[in-house]
Amino acid sequence: MPMSKEVRLTAPTLKLLKIFVEKPREEFSGAEISRATEIGSGTLYPILARLEAAGWLKSTWEKINPSEEGRPRRRLYRITGQGQTKAVHALAELQTAPGALVWN
Repeated sequence: MPMSKEVRLTAPTLKLLKIFVEKPREEFSGAEISRATEIGSGTLYPILARLEAAGWLKSTWEKINPSEEGRPRRRLYRITGQGQTKAVHALAELQTAPGALVWN
């Protein structure tokens, strides 16, 4: 397992983490995350890479035969136990901070 690194919690990062916290047992493709968060791929994939390097997310390749499916395999991302704990804490801290933003 990768060693935990400090994760910069930008607004797009928090928005992305909220998706995983709400459904911690699900795997999401980058395209699904992008649609749900409205974060563009140029921002999204570097965030996913940083979160994976920090041990907050893990990813695997979809187990399909691309020629049978008629499309490339997708990389699927899932939050780790460590990521869940840290993300819940970060989102809760944001909610209780003075002048906190309210997440929908």
